[in-house]
Amino acid sequence: MICGQALASYGFRSIGLGERALPRADIAVCEQIVLIGSGVIWNLYLAALAVVMGFFFATALAVAKNTANPWYRKPAAWFIFVFRGSPLFIQFFFAYEAFVLLPRAGIDIPLGIATITAETGWLTKAWLGALIVLFLNTSAYSAEIFYGALRAVPSGEIEAANAFGMSGFSRFRRIIWPTLLRLAWPSYTNEAIFLFHATTLVFFSGFPAWRQQGDALYYASYFAQRTFNPFVPYPIAAIYFIACTILIILLFGAINRRLNRHIDPEFRARLRFRPQFMR
Repeated sequence: MICGQALASYGFRSIGLGERALPRADIAVCEQIVLIGSGVIWNLYLAALAVVMGFFFATALAVAKNTANPWYRKPAAWFIFVFRGSPLFIQFFFAYEAFVLLPRAGIDIPLGIATITAETGWLTKAWLGALIVLFLNTSAYSAEIFYGALRAVPSGEIEAANAFGMSGFSRFRRIIWPTLLRLAWPSYTNEAIFLFHATTLVFFSGFPAWRQQGDALYYASYFAQRTFNPFVPYPIAAIYFIACTILIILLFGAINRRLNRHIDPEFRARLRFRPQFMR
């Protein structure tokens, strides 16, 4: 009964649905499980959007870094170097301070006959500001993975495409890009898993939780402070993240099998989860 009430009251509290007030006394384990699980919605939101948007931007960065034109190669290489060379937490802190410095009333954009005022206050919110940082960070790491795979594409496949008279974009779309993904996918899976785990840093960054609607670690920390027992909420959060990690591995594994469906099973690249303890 208590678990059912907790699910009805707090199941979607992190996105503004359900009870506004958090439990303060006689906190049950069911309430902790439900609220921490509700917070995982934000972690999944941040990770999913950052990975999807970063995937396409990383592909463009990898191609730009591989080109002979220095006007494309140098900016892409420096972007990748800066975001891979600096800690993610510092990127969160720097981005928040930069967004706070923007005029709260907005930025005027002159268009000649009219002036548009762009609102900037939402950049300091976690749902967008933190998402931008995660997007830029995963784009840099993914771009380096894709760049290595791009360099490893067999030259024979490219020569065969040239022999068939394929144009530059057609050759990239039908020959180079599928091979790039097939080679890079196991490593890219590890990057997606790490990014999902990195969403917990949003709690420690300067981006505030709006109306106490935070991520999983926000609720776990709240319960640890209220109950003076961190050995219940934090393991609950860890179990949620382990379960989501398994789902990510299954999803990316299915995509990996799809990418390698034409290859003999003995020679297919297999997914191996290699945790990155330092980054």
